Amino acid sequence: MQNRQAVDLAKCYRLLNHGPVTLISSAHDGRRNVMAASWVMPIDFDPPKILVVLDKRTYTRELIEASGEFAINLPTRALAQATLAAGSHSGQENDKFAELNFATFAAERIGAPLIEGCLGWLECRVIDEPDYQQRYDLFIAEVVAAWADPAAYSNNRWHFPDDVQRTIHYLAGGGFFLTGAAFEVERP
Repeated sequence: MQNRQAVDLAKCYRLLNHGPVTLISSAHDGRRNVMAASWVMPIDFDPPKILVVLDKRTYTRELIEASGEFAINLPTRALAQATLAAGSHSGQENDKFAELNFATFAAERIGAPLIEGCLGWLECRVIDEPDYQQRYDLFIAEVVAAWADPAAYSNNRWHFPDDVQRTIHYLAGGGFFLTGAAFEVERP
C-alpha cells in the first residue's frame, strides 16, 4: 500500500488549491473506472467540499451517479502518459485500470479505489444537486477523508522534494507542466 498520512479535513482544500490534473476513480456493483479531469476545485472548508465537472457521456459519471461517491487522485510525472490515456478514451468496454497498469488500494470511507503512485487522495461523497448536475455537469461533493504522501505534503503544506514527486498540470494536446518551486511572500 502507498505510503500516506491523513490530512486534516479543514486543510484538505490545499491538496487541490494549486490546480493539478486529477484522476477520478469510481466504482459501483463490481464495475470501476478512472478518468482524467482538470476541472476540479475546492469550494468550502467546513465541511470540506469540492466541485468537479463530469460530462454526461462519461462512464465515470454513470458509476458516480449510481454509487454517490468517487475518489480524487493526484498523479505525478511518472503517471503522465497513463493520465493522458485515461482522459482520452472510455472505460465502458475496457478496464482502464488493467489496460493502463494502475495499481490500486482500498479507500477507507468509500468503495472507489485509490491509485498507487499519486501524491494525494480525496475520498468524496456526492451532495445531490440534480439541477446543476443535469444542466451544467457540475457535481458538488463532500470530502470525507483525505490523504497525502508525506514525502511531498506534510504539516498542511506541499514541499515537492524533486521533479519526480511533483503534481502535474495539463495544458492541451498532450502537454503538461510540473508544479514549480514554492516561495513565500511577507504579509503586509
